Amino acid sequence: MIVTTANSTIEPSIGDSDRAEENNFSNAHGDAGVAPVREQQGRGNKQRHQGQLRRDKRDVHGWVVLDKPIGMTSTHAVAVVKRLFQAKRAGHAGTLDPLATGGLPIAMGEATKTVPFVMDGRKRYRFTVCWGEERDTDDTEGRVVKTSDIRPSAEAISELLPQFTGKIEQTPPQYSAIKVQGERAYDLARDGEIVELKPRPVEIHHLTLVEQPDSSHSVFEAECGKGTYVRALARDIGRILGCYGHICALRRTLVGPFGEADMIPLEQLEALCDRAASGEGSLADALLPVETALDDIPALAVTRADAARLHRGQAVLLRGRDAPNCSGTVYVTVAGRLLALAEIGNGELIPKRVFNLTGLTASSSRNQNESV
Repeated sequence: MIVTTANSTIEPSIGDSDRAEENNFSNAHGDAGVAPVREQQGRGNKQRHQGQLRRDKRDVHGWVVLDKPIGMTSTHAVAVVKRLFQAKRAGHAGTLDPLATGGLPIAMGEATKTVPFVMDGRKRYRFTVCWGEERDTDDTEGRVVKTSDIRPSAEAISELLPQFTGKIEQTPPQYSAIKVQGERAYDLARDGEIVELKPRPVEIHHLTLVEQPDSSHSVFEAECGKGTYVRALARDIGRILGCYGHICALRRTLVGPFGEADMIPLEQLEALCDRAASGEGSLADALLPVETALDDIPALAVTRADAARLHRGQAVLLRGRDAPNCSGTVYVTVAGRLLALAEIGNGELIPKRVFNLTGLTASSSRNQNESV
């Protein structure tokens, strides 16, 4: 066996996006985007119709990093991509607000098994704060609840930012998906109830003032970890400065291993799918390999004999001079192809998740993480 370490573009960390608790991955096993089937007259017609639906769905494995347009919900985005690929399974790795743009990683097929590795990665945002108004949603959709004539200087803002860097306590917005006694906070807020949400520890790795186009607007960049609310950052900074503030523009530029270079606009994806349907291209060109999400963990190449055991769910003894001296989680490959997620411990390689990549996968030109 040969151990190789996959290339890593970011440090391993715990991280997540704004409105983090909405990352419920409801589309991973659902049928979002598929219109309900009307009951047919007669059993034969119903069976033929259901058979048609089954034929339309196919196995697709890989990642599409959608450059989500403004106004689209994350759930709708998953439904659209799932329909374009006619995929059986799809889900996203971190909710992005409808008013936000940028990277929304969408996992299809066996890539859904790697979603936690993306959701636990760092997120990077570029966002604009409008000073002078605080809103109940902490963004432009909400009702104005506080106003101020004060406008902060760039110097005052920059001096304050260290207080919001590192490990801090942050109170989530009232309009968030946190559950309170079994109900979502945003549902309670919409019903007029005042919800007391407790502060939670989050980590802000970097927070910088990028520019101040005018006295009422400031542009920031933030890199943060899991559970961080960018809207809450704008709210809290405005309160301390006495000028109040809310998010008026938000773009996500990094999600775990996926950066802006990986993003594809919806119009471009639709055009590629149209060309593929007419035989002028391949949908595989729009996919990133399943293992792209595993950049931050080691890769382990095994023999075909050991691969057969792992595929059956059996552990493999690690011995001999080529046995790895590491422990913990690895992703396993055979002949350069992803096979499983496994744990190394007590001299054994124990499979935890086995991949079945039969179907449409990323084109070989996009597979950059093969073991050597």
